[in-house]
Amino acid sequence: MRVKTREQVRRRIKYRIRKRAKGTAEQPRLCVYRSLKHIYVQVIDDQNSRTLVAANSTEKDFPTKAGQNRQAASELGKIIAQRSIEKGIEQVIFDRNGFQYHGRVKALADAAREAGLKF
Repeated sequence: MRVKTREQVRRRIKYRIRKRAKGTAEQPRLCVYRSLKHIYVQVIDDQNSRTLVAANSTEKDFPTKAGQNRQAASELGKIIAQRSIEKGIEQVIFDRNGFQYHGRVKALADAAREAGLKF
């Protein structure tokens, strides 16, 4: 039996989720990626293969400092919700990208919901 790495397990989960979660122009997909230091979010229309809105914690004018992971994720959730609503996007499909719905991913989703996005 072959030992699977954490990344291989995450990718299997990611593809299983991606089968069901397809973004459209009316209801795009909110995709989250997190690394050890930063977190990245995109709102994607899969039918036209376009990224509609994007935000990440490496932007120059990002309000929190490095090391404040959950706080940075909640700030990023507010930013992505604000940018999405400005573009006329109010309802999205949440794609956790194979990561557990816990910690930074959950903080981002909760902040985006509070800021006005509907999942």
